[in-house]
Amino acid sequence: MVTTIAMVVLAYLVGSISSAILICRLLNLPDPRATGSKNPGATNVLRISNKATAASVLAFDVLKGTLPVWGAYFLGVDPIMLGVVAVAACLGHMFPIFFGFQGGKAVATAFGVLLPIGVDLGLLLLLTWIIVAKSSRYSSLAAIVTVTLAPLYVWLLKPEYVYAVFMLSALIILRHKDNISRLIKGTETKIGNNF
Repeated sequence: MVTTIAMVVLAYLVGSISSAILICRLLNLPDPRATGSKNPGATNVLRISNKATAASVLAFDVLKGTLPVWGAYFLGVDPIMLGVVAVAACLGHMFPIFFGFQGGKAVATAFGVLLPIGVDLGLLLLLTWIIVAKSSRYSSLAAIVTVTLAPLYVWLLKPEYVYAVFMLSALIILRHKDNISRLIKGTETKIGNNF
């Protein structure tokens, strides 16, 4: 139990490291919390910078989800508590203790926490996101559809993790409630042409 609690705390702290904010500061770019969609994530960094910068943010955000969950898995944390570790990493991204609790939507971090389940799951999630994003030009819609389908994919591939993934999916969808409202109204911002 001590190991599990330690991994939950560590996952939250690692999740709280905002690569979007740090990389933008390093490159003298505007604060992503005050520019574009005001979301410190890879999609908004793409809007205010370029593909290479956004890719670096994306890679870091994926890793900060993957590493704590993989670590917890190798330490023998059971599947349900692995879900709690995963949620903690995403909560760190959403409400980072190091950045005034102003974080992003945790889509890349959620992808990262799901990667240890299997490469096949990762490919399914990535393919789903790309298809929806390319066809709709809405990053938020792609994220919502992908996390909605994630429990189904997990149930088909490794059903012992389905409850943990349900927790994660519910959290990500809840975090997108404003995006859902804007999508319904037709006022959601589309991904730029440089995607």
